[in-house]
Amino acid sequence: MPIEVDGKTLETDEEGYLVNLNNWVPGVAEVMAKEDDLELTQDHWDIINFLREYYEEYQIAPAVRVLTKAVGKRLGKEKGNSKYLYGLFPYGPGKQACRYAGLPKPTGCV
Repeated sequence: MPIEVDGKTLETDEEGYLVNLNNWVPGVAEVMAKEDDLELTQDHWDIINFLREYYEEYQIAPAVRVLTKAVGKRLGKEKGNSKYLYGLFPYGPGKQACRYAGLPKPTGCV
């Protein structure tokens, strides 16, 4: 199902992930969050930007356990835990945050 971002139509797969990762712009996250009835805060953007940097470095979207550990190292213990991440991304910090970040679905996510 395609999404409309900044006047452009972007293709997504059947689970809502961008087909072409190079099409990502911050507006993608805004549109997807609005569809999920979620308002993005700076805390959300910290995780989205972290994921994009992680993907750029490792060429893989991290599974939740790896994400939690890596966030803890970079952003501090109070943000590097499942409760905090699920509070931001209730549909699953791996799946939902990666989708907003324009990344593929993390390995190990159903």
